[in-house]
Amino acid sequence: MAKPDPQKSLPWYHAGLQFTCTACGDCCSGESGYIWVNKAEIEAMAEQCGLSVEEFESKYIETVGVRKTLTERPGGDCVMLDAQTRKCSVYEARPRQCRTWPFWDSTVRSQKAWAETCAVCPGSGKGKLHSLEEIEERRKVIRI
Repeated sequence: MAKPDPQKSLPWYHAGLQFTCTACGDCCSGESGYIWVNKAEIEAMAEQCGLSVEEFESKYIETVGVRKTLTERPGGDCVMLDAQTRKCSVYEARPRQCRTWPFWDSTVRSQKAWAETCAVCPGSGKGKLHSLEEIEERRKVIRI
């Protein structure tokens, strides 16, 4: 019986993927969507904004079913994206979903999905080479 080839069980990106954030703000704007947040993330963002959790939630959080998401401005921009600087106003406390971009299940599921990501994100496919281990660590934090 032949031994299984360990190379065949590795994901297509086993040699790593390049990504360096350009801080363009594009991933925080555009199409409408959800930035899912949990209690700890809400608390951290509230603290960074100098608000109570209750104030922060009433101002910046929307409930969708049983989950919570950051609200959006008209046009799809994240409410935490500073319109002037195009920078995240809570960058140090940004949610897991933002911290793990672009290494989500949906963006690395295939070479085609990664190419589509690279077409819309100027930092994807360029810059620092992230190892398989780094990608898998980020990918497993949140499933998107």
